Amino acid sequence: MRIATWNVNSIKQRQEHAVAWLQETKPDVVCLQEIKCVDEAFPREAFEALGYNVAVHGQKGFNGVAVLSRLPFDEVTSGLPGDDGDVQSRFIEVVVSTSEGVLRVCGIYLPNGNPVDTEKYPYKLGWMKRLKAHIASRLSYEEPFVVCGDYNVIPAPEDAAHPEAWVNDALFLPQTRAAFREILNLGMVDALRTTTDAAGLYSFWDYQAGAWQRNNGIRIDHLLLSPQATDRLRAVGIDKDVRGWEKPSDHVPVWAELALKA
Repeated sequence: MRIATWNVNSIKQRQEHAVAWLQETKPDVVCLQEIKCVDEAFPREAFEALGYNVAVHGQKGFNGVAVLSRLPFDEVTSGLPGDDGDVQSRFIEVVVSTSEGVLRVCGIYLPNGNPVDTEKYPYKLGWMKRLKAHIASRLSYEEPFVVCGDYNVIPAPEDAAHPEAWVNDALFLPQTRAAFREILNLGMVDALRTTTDAAGLYSFWDYQAGAWQRNNGIRIDHLLLSPQATDRLRAVGIDKDVRGWEKPSDHVPVWAELALKA
């Protein structure tokens, strides 16, 4: 099974791109972020026509996450637990059944956190703390479990073309990276980094200053795997070519293949 994540930066603007990519790569489960629409405005028919079940947790004009799955949903949960006052649509969790048991997938759009001298950065760190608690609770189930999405975290210097340019940014501050490591220390594994230590592997290129043309990118879109998912990991990839399409998202899809049969 191929599980993928992609911040599409507006599903309305990127619907044709998403359909073309799905037709080409045929992933089994896809987590989308920053769909920027309410549930009712999500173009589900276009994806249902490709054989996908659709779950959406949207928000008007901002944020919003969705999951597309070739397998029916056994469960769908929206909203990250831990703060009833949080109205931002950044979290969705689904459970599907495979021939080898259940697979649990969380799609997340972790807060950016900038500017760091505003309430946005404490919100980011608080969100990460809640995510850590949720992942810890799910790990107790001892099942294949994937948490994928736009983490807005540059984990290490090799995950940026120019790390020195990010030292004061919320994506790369020591507190941010420490919170990310705390999640990994629960027993989760960064799918890409378990397969390669190579530098120059990015998932985001800014629209400004020719970042794409100069390969001035960062890696902020991640798939974290439970031990049971890690045992089944067979391949990881970044579909970098999508960034070169006309009017692209500033992110590209990232995927992992697990040895699970539908």
